[in-house]
Amino acid sequence: MKSHTTRAFIALAIGGVLTLAAFLGAFFWAGVPDFGFVRTAERTDSVRYQGPFDQEIDEARYLANFAGYDVEVTAGGETVRGDLVEADETHVTIETADGEVTVSAAEFETGRVRGSSYGRPDWGQKIFYFHVPVAEISFIVFGFAAFYSLRFIMTRKREYDTKARVSMEVTLMFVMLTMATGILWTKAAWGVWWDWEPRLTTYFIMTLLVVAYFVLRNSVEDEERRAMYAAVFSILGFIDAPISFFITRLIPSNHPVIERGGLEPPMLISFIIAQIGMIALGYAIYQLRMGEMLLKDRIESAKTQLER
Repeated sequence: MKSHTTRAFIALAIGGVLTLAAFLGAFFWAGVPDFGFVRTAERTDSVRYQGPFDQEIDEARYLANFAGYDVEVTAGGETVRGDLVEADETHVTIETADGEVTVSAAEFETGRVRGSSYGRPDWGQKIFYFHVPVAEISFIVFGFAAFYSLRFIMTRKREYDTKARVSMEVTLMFVMLTMATGILWTKAAWGVWWDWEPRLTTYFIMTLLVVAYFVLRNSVEDEERRAMYAAVFSILGFIDAPISFFITRLIPSNHPVIERGGLEPPMLISFIIAQIGMIALGYAIYQLRMGEMLLKDRIESAKTQLER
């Protein structure tokens, strides 16, 4: 019991420090890449400034999105330049130095819009430093649960059933963290809270399987049968883990995939620190729970001895 608690608190301290360091690195040191662009009519001072843009427009109705921009419209053989006031399928109104000029859409020949372009930062990428590590830990600990379940089937030793159960409890915690951070990232990056794309769908199935494991354990009264059924179920359920992990590399998916060399040093360092920190936290939680289970077994054993 003492060794479990000691290892747990050491891992908890290391994990806490590294996770805090990863948090500070992710939000104050690691850069944020651009995943799109924003256009404005006026030039503003910004580190995201990409330069001026000059876009040709071939239909008058397309100018409706550029109110306030500097435009140059050719219609009926004449060219008018100024700030766009409004535009629709019938006319285009431009504010020139001599006043407003209205051009008929029927006479519209061509138009040109000028303004400034700025990078659109992917702020959702900050969540990536924590979402990916907790997802990785959920796969790893699920694998340990399947391993201990297999050991229980082979040996019928209760200790392996206990280790498998505790591993599944840690898996459940990290699965829920993965789902929570994943939903936040999906909203930030895709503009929706959920999307039934391959990775999200298979991981959601894995979440249901982890929850079903505990439903199964609570529905069987006999201790031996409960342990055996749970062991078989966790091994079969783990099949979904590698499927969920590799599916984005096998079939088309909107979910991003980390490629080798795809992160700049500040991003990579923060990411690695977060991974190590999450591993330490996962190990600490496992050790604390195992210590609690061992203490519970000792208390039950002591009660049995006293009743005799």
